[in-house]
Amino acid sequence: MIAQKTAKGSRSEDRLLSFVLLIAITVTLTPVLRLFLEGVTAQDRFSLSLMRDVLGQDSTHRALWHSLTTAGLGTLVSVLIGSTFAFLVALTDLRAKAALVFCLMIPMMIPPQITALSWTQIMGPSSVLLKTIGMAPPLGAPQPLYSPAGIILLLGVQHSSIVFLTLRAGLRAIPQEVIEAARISGAKGLRVWWQIIVPLCLPSLAAGIAITFVTALGNFGIPAMLGIPAGYVTLPTLIYQKLAGLGTSVLAEVAVLAMLIGFVAICGILLQRFFQSQQRVHLVGSSSRPLAIALGRARLPIEALLWMIVAVILLLPMLGLLATSLVPAYGVPLRFDTVTLSSWYETLFRQPATSRAFFNSFSLAIGTAVVLIVICLPLAWLMERNPTRLGRLFDALVDLPYALPGVVLAIAMILLLINLPFTDATLYGTIWIIFLAYLARFLTVMFRPIQASIRQLDPAMNEAAQSVGASLWQRLRTIILPLSAPSAAAGTILVFLTAFNELTVSALLWSSGTETLGVMIFNLDDSGETVMASALAMTIVLVVMALMAAIQLSARNLPKGVVPWQT
Repeated sequence: MIAQKTAKGSRSEDRLLSFVLLIAITVTLTPVLRLFLEGVTAQDRFSLSLMRDVLGQDSTHRALWHSLTTAGLGTLVSVLIGSTFAFLVALTDLRAKAALVFCLMIPMMIPPQITALSWTQIMGPSSVLLKTIGMAPPLGAPQPLYSPAGIILLLGVQHSSIVFLTLRAGLRAIPQEVIEAARISGAKGLRVWWQIIVPLCLPSLAAGIAITFVTALGNFGIPAMLGIPAGYVTLPTLIYQKLAGLGTSVLAEVAVLAMLIGFVAICGILLQRFFQSQQRVHLVGSSSRPLAIALGRARLPIEALLWMIVAVILLLPMLGLLATSLVPAYGVPLRFDTVTLSSWYETLFRQPATSRAFFNSFSLAIGTAVVLIVICLPLAWLMERNPTRLGRLFDALVDLPYALPGVVLAIAMILLLINLPFTDATLYGTIWIIFLAYLARFLTVMFRPIQASIRQLDPAMNEAAQSVGASLWQRLRTIILPLSAPSAAAGTILVFLTAFNELTVSALLWSSGTETLGVMIFNLDDSGETVMASALAMTIVLVVMALMAAIQLSARNLPKGVVPWQT
């Protein structure tokens, strides 16, 4: 009897796995396959002629070199900032660590176009903040951020949190017993750090570097807002300019460019996976206490230095953004007689596009998070219970849509959905194409935390429930969902915050009526409405910080693992 119930349950699981896996593959991998076919076909026949032509152009070589240069050097800046914070936060007895980590996470949650906009407000001859304190360069002086160095600096600041999170995870996995054994053997100070800690965390650091490089390579907001005015073109901005200028007639050409940047991104993914596979630190039990190397007299100056860095990369640009949003015109000094909220009122209450953008961004972010929970929860559990070749292939490729630059995924979605199969209908120009692109891009953000949580579950609980007759849905509802809820909640928070501020994908997919907040800020600044763009950007920053603060304040009452920047 029990064997019959088990066999029946296994068949139900197999059918559900096939169904959910088919949905996940369709959402995530079909657009990538369509992009590849576009780049290697001509007149419905296999051909590499277009690829040779596009890859042989000087503009392609120049954009590729610019992308590799800015992403590579930006990653070095991220490593310098992120690893410094990670080592000190994870290994020493610094005070107010939670506040420090929270502040360091904010730049990652703020859209890159807002990062670029805020930094331009504190530099250059038109800076309201510099004019107010009498330190603005003379009129006609160049904006120093409109340069490769400016792009590199902001890419480094924007993605330093990735290095921090990845490295800190590796450092927290180091058993306390290893450090204590080294100390007993006579190792002290920097020798413990250099000979014990660094070798153990190198795989985590290398994986963080690979992830950061891929993310910086696909960043669109910062190279667009700082590079286009300076004539400095990277691959994402080259794709954007070609598509914006010539429309869908250049889809085949931009597909080849998308494949080129996708190839570089895949190399980064493979490196990241290789370095993660080298991680060989295993916990032998719960440590008696976290690592907390005493800094002694150096603690106060180190804390002051770290908070000064936080102020420079977070507080100062936000002050510049706020100052610009409170003046009647860009470049006017901020004084009592020039302070005005007219740009805030105009942007938030008189511009119908702004209210649409808020509604669209909230709806897309919430809808994406909800749908991905429904897909990823049963998918991760069933893939763990019933490993198949197709499941292993999907697991190997599921990160691809997220690792690929957003403009690449956008091109793939246009190619796939501009003409729906067997109909004359199209999703191009509708909000549904953005929604489907979000599902493809952020599925792995939801899937990976849930998968990691489910892998830690004891299969005996599910088998016991199955042996007493619990149906598939009963086991999912009463066992799997409660136990994996913290990881699912962490994935939901990350998906919502990331999708709410997204620009790179929607920059190529939006149309009138489907604007998102990221698109609105980019368009306002591009059209010269810098003050209104600053007011809208400041509003978004306040919303994001309020959401993060509410989650942080609720952390004590939430299960461990819900707050993503604390896990």
